[in-house]
Amino acid sequence: WYHDNLTRHAAEALLLSNGQDGSYLLRKSNEREDLYSLSVRGKDSVKHFHVEHTGTSFKFGFNEFSSLKELVMHFANQPLIGSETGTLIVLKHPYPRQVEEPSIYESVRVHTAMQTGRTESDLVPNAPSLGTKEGYLIKQGKIVKNWKTRWFTLHRNELKYFKDQTATEPIRALDLTECSAVQFDYSQERVNCFCLVFPLRTYYLCAKTGIEADEWMKILRWKLSQIRKKLEERNATLSS
Repeated sequence: WYHDNLTRHAAEALLLSNGQDGSYLLRKSNEREDLYSLSVRGKDSVKHFHVEHTGTSFKFGFNEFSSLKELVMHFANQPLIGSETGTLIVLKHPYPRQVEEPSIYESVRVHTAMQTGRTESDLVPNAPSLGTKEGYLIKQGKIVKNWKTRWFTLHRNELKYFKDQTATEPIRALDLTECSAVQFDYSQERVNCFCLVFPLRTYYLCAKTGIEADEWMKILRWKLSQIRKKLEERNATLSS
């Protein structure tokens, strides 16, 4: 379950598509040589935790373990952390390295289901992509320029927002294939703001923290880059 050079986004793609509550893997952190990242799937999201290798032990928060096996055994019996929904995360299912990793995020294979004899083409439409992200953002109104907290979900090329997390019907669904840009916005009095530029409207959104705003920006920009890439490939095919 150690994935040497797996990126944060690829870890999320694997665990969301193929894992279950409590699935986890360890990967190198891109921040420091002596840091690893423990990626753990909760109910609907993936959390990332730093693990520091001191040379003789592994430090996780205030705890110190002589081996990774000892760390995993410890947190298999004791909750790791409470997620935003109040659900406790426990290390239950190591995600093995010896599986076929996805070459492109939008075509993630569901490894366990492959054993049933179904083909990749059967599975891809039902597999969550890297773009599976959700959370609360504060959105500026279109006519009355007030700010309201809304629950946002991002699946494939669609960004929906709801009145709150319990609502079943979205207020609006935005097609990202029509979005021309995602950029930080400093015109508002609020902090941690960014905007999505559409032909008929620019949506102004704010996150609670700079880290959360950055995560939304990165994932949305990645989506736009994939959309443009597919469009260019299609145009190239048509012109040839």
